[in-house]
Amino acid sequence: MKDLKFLVLALCAALALVSPITAAPADITVVSSSLDPQVMMSGDTGTLTIVIQNNGAEPVAIQSARLYGKGVVPTTDPYLSVGEIGGGNTKTFTFTIRADGGEGTFYPTFVLDFREGGSLRHPVAIQVEDTPLSISMVEKPDAFSEGRTAGITVMVGNPRPNAASGVQVVPEGTGFSVTPTTGFIGGLEPDASGSVTFNLAPETETDVTFRVVWRNGINTHTTDLVLPVTFGEDKKRANPVITNVEVTPITGGYRIVGDVMNAGLESARSVMITPGSPAVPIDPFRVYVVGTLDPDDISSFEVTFRADAGVDEVPLFVEYRDDDGNLYTSTTPVGLGSTVMTPVKEGGSGGFPVLGVVLVILIALGVAGAIYHSWKRT
Repeated sequence: MKDLKFLVLALCAALALVSPITAAPADITVVSSSLDPQVMMSGDTGTLTIVIQNNGAEPVAIQSARLYGKGVVPTTDPYLSVGEIGGGNTKTFTFTIRADGGEGTFYPTFVLDFREGGSLRHPVAIQVEDTPLSISMVEKPDAFSEGRTAGITVMVGNPRPNAASGVQVVPEGTGFSVTPTTGFIGGLEPDASGSVTFNLAPETETDVTFRVVWRNGINTHTTDLVLPVTFGEDKKRANPVITNVEVTPITGGYRIVGDVMNAGLESARSVMITPGSPAVPIDPFRVYVVGTLDPDDISSFEVTFRADAGVDEVPLFVEYRDDDGNLYTSTTPVGLGSTVMTPVKEGGSGGFPVLGVVLVILIALGVAGAIYHSWKRT
C-alpha cells in the first residue's frame, strides 16, 4: 500500500515537470468590442476591434483567432498563431470588415481556438443603415439676374444614428461664379445640423448642384441638391424713379431740375444722373451725383445740356450700384415741349433777340415824340 502511494506521488511530480499547469479555456472572455464607424452603410469598410481577457491565474495557450460572417465579412487574414495570454491580462484583435449584405443587423462570429483543444465563439452585432445626410435650401433670392451676386444659404443635417465627419458643401456646374468655392462644416453629431452661405453670380440660366461630401469612418459619401437658376425680376432691388421734372432754357442750352426717389426695397449706391444723346451735357451740371438712396429716400437733382432744334425729347440716365457693386442703369425720357422751338443759342446774350430790342426802342422813341409834340401844342 505504501508502495502504491509512493508510485502515485512520483507520477504526479513527473507530470508537473513535463507540462506546466494552465488555466482552463473557460477563464477567457470577450470584455469589449467596438466598430469604426459605429453604424456602417452598404459597401462601407470598417474596423472591428475585439478585446479578450484571461480571468484566471494561469496562462492560457491560444492557437488562432478568426472572424466568420455573412452580410458583414472580414477582408483581412485570421490570426493563425496567437500564443499564450497570462493570468489577468488582455489581448486585442483587429479585423477589417466590409458590409456586403445591404441594410440590417448582422452577427459575424469571433472564434478563438485553444491549443489544448476547444474554442470560444462570440457573435458581434453590427448595424448597417443607408440613411444619408440631408441638405435643404434655407435662403435664396426670388429671382436671379445676369451678373448680379445673390446670397445662397444651404443647411446640412445628420439624421443618422452615428456621427459624420469632414462634412463640406461644394457648388458644381457651369455658367456661374461663386465664393467660397467650398463650404466646410466639419463634424456633425446625430440630429445636428450646420449651414453655409455662398455668393453666386450667374452668367446664364443654368443648374447649380450643391454636393455634400462627408465621411462615415474612412468611407466617403455624397448627397446632392440641384438649384435651377432662372432669370426674372428682382422684387427687392432698388428702383430709382424721377419725378417733378421742370425744363427751362438757359444760355446755350437747357436746365432740367427734378427729384429722384428710391421706390425699391434695397439701397441704391453711387447714384448718378446725366442727360443722354441727342442731348450734349454742358457745364455746370454735366453729371449730377446723388450718392446713396436708401429705400423711400428722395433727393433733388439738376443737369444742364444743349440740344439741336427739332429735338423734342431727351433721355435722363440714372446709374446706380447694389450692395455687391453690380451696376444698373435706368432711363427716363423727358419732353422739352415748346421750349425747343426757341432755344437760346450758345454764345448769345440771352433775353430778347437783338432785332426785337431795337424795335422796342424805336417804338418807345416814337411814342415819346408823339407825346412831346402833343404837349407843345397845348
